Amino acid sequence: MEFNRTTTIGLFAAVIAIGTLALIAAPMMTAQTVLMMVLPSMVVFGLITFGIGLKHGQYQAAR
Repeated sequence: MEFNRTTTIGLFAAVIAIGTLALIAAPMMTAQTVLMMVLPSMVVFGLITFGIGLKHGQYQAAR
């Protein structure tokens, strides 16, 4: 699979959506709590880890 911008954004959104829907379906928290607190945290964490992974990949490719 070749990762271009569209594939990467699509997979990122799919992972976030699946996690959010699973948390809404589980009887742990209300949907409002998931959407207002957990979803933004998941997006920020995903972006941070994506950035770190991107820089690590660039470092490995340059070696």
